[in-house]
Amino acid sequence: MKVELLKTFLEVSRTLHFRLAAESLFITQSAVSARIKLLEDDLGVSLFDRSQKHLKLTAEGHRLIKHANELIFMWQKTKQDVGIAQSHSMQLVVGSIMSIWDISLQDWLQKIHRNMDDCSLLTTTYSPFELRKSLLNRVVDIAFLFEPIYVKDLITQKIGTVALHLVSTEINDIDNVKDLNNFIMVEYGESVNSQYLRDFQDAPGAKHSMNQPIVALNFILEVGGSAYLPRQMTFEHVRKNKLHIVENAPVYSRDIYANYLAKSQKAEVIEQAIQLFPYVRA
Repeated sequence: MKVELLKTFLEVSRTLHFRLAAESLFITQSAVSARIKLLEDDLGVSLFDRSQKHLKLTAEGHRLIKHANELIFMWQKTKQDVGIAQSHSMQLVVGSIMSIWDISLQDWLQKIHRNMDDCSLLTTTYSPFELRKSLLNRVVDIAFLFEPIYVKDLITQKIGTVALHLVSTEINDIDNVKDLNNFIMVEYGESVNSQYLRDFQDAPGAKHSMNQPIVALNFILEVGGSAYLPRQMTFEHVRKNKLHIVENAPVYSRDIYANYLAKSQKAEVIEQAIQLFPYVRA
């Protein structure tokens, strides 16, 4: 099965329109239709319902989305792993949940690039469940989560703690914020969610929920509102008075853990990379 067929399927499933998918992929609409038909013939199922005016995914199409993403990632991993063999580089496959990428991993990747010349990076994003599975199946070399993975033969190391402050585009104290209707709930895991619900049980429900801190930050900067966000992400905006820390609001925190297999052939490289975090001490 060609990867191009899967990439075309994912684009059609995203746009639900052959023409828009063709424009995004820079190919003709007839080529998109042909690829989808070839993929359907290979699988022996219909991936899209074409009987209505608007294109819809079938049940089989919905199930294929997850597998298509995994297959494309594995192909990318394979190509990079084979391609770097001649240069004697070590490929490091880094997986994380989305919110941790935004909070602390961007700068870390740059440090690896500057300090570990023989390390080739491949990054991906998974849900917590998929991340644990990929780590144990050796698809991912190192996984970053808000909770440690307590499994035999896995090493878990705390690499930092993230302080979460309630910020607002208006100057408020905690009592006023509780009356606002434009609070954004950012997903940091069950621990923070339960604390928030306990502390704000009399407040109106969040107007929006977002699982990426950077998306919530950009959103409230544009249209106004409040959200719990990492201190390091809001520091400059607070300094420039674009955001304000809400007085007397509870402060939450989340620990970030790096998890990897103790018997990984890349354990030495992983440990060297982890030491590049400013929070970690040998």
